[in-house]
Amino acid sequence: MELLIERTKPPVPPECRHLNFLLATPFRYDAPYPRGSRFRKAGRTLGVFYGSEHPHTAIAELCFHRLLFFAESPNTRWPSNAGECTAFAVDYAAARSIDLTRPPFAASAAIWMHVTRYDECQALAEQARAADIELIKYAAVRDPPHRRNIAILSCRAFAAAEPTARQTWRVLLGDNGARALCEMPRETIDFDRQTFRDDPRIAAMQWER
Repeated sequence: MELLIERTKPPVPPECRHLNFLLATPFRYDAPYPRGSRFRKAGRTLGVFYGSEHPHTAIAELCFHRLLFFAESPNTRWPSNAGECTAFAVDYAAARSIDLTRPPFAASAAIWMHVTRYDECQALAEQARAADIELIKYAAVRDPPHRRNIAILSCRAFAAAEPTARQTWRVLLGDNGARALCEMPRETIDFDRQTFRDDPRIAAMQWER
């Protein structure tokens, strides 16, 4: 059955076929990208693998986007159970990359870190691809300490075909915000109502429901 389902999907690009599906999937689907993201325009555009240098940054991104769903769905009740997700690590070694947290790009931090406008970032990504740049490092807007995220533009930037480590996280959402819990190592991260308030969509959230 899995093989039959696999045959109905778009083919994996040749340069990605050696990779675990978790790494190759963002580059596989050629259906129109519905809404666009920081370094990828909406429409039929090339894929981007988004990651974070620190797991807490990835969890912040995850919690923000889950809260955003509820901000845009005011009649949807909070889930009664925690959602479970897996954080995984990957090795990368890009031949050509840029870092938006360092000069000369750092001078335009307000552009690269805009909470809702991605036009300039998307244009930069197109220019980067044209220059054979495989990876972009940038400050995470949703992570309170603004640690770095990475946007991998090409499968060639992966130094290993398989994820190197995994963590299980549980995410609880409710009137007070989001709480993420990891069992090993044991830790808890809270994102209260004020954490993502710079985004006008979260600022207008109807929390009590």
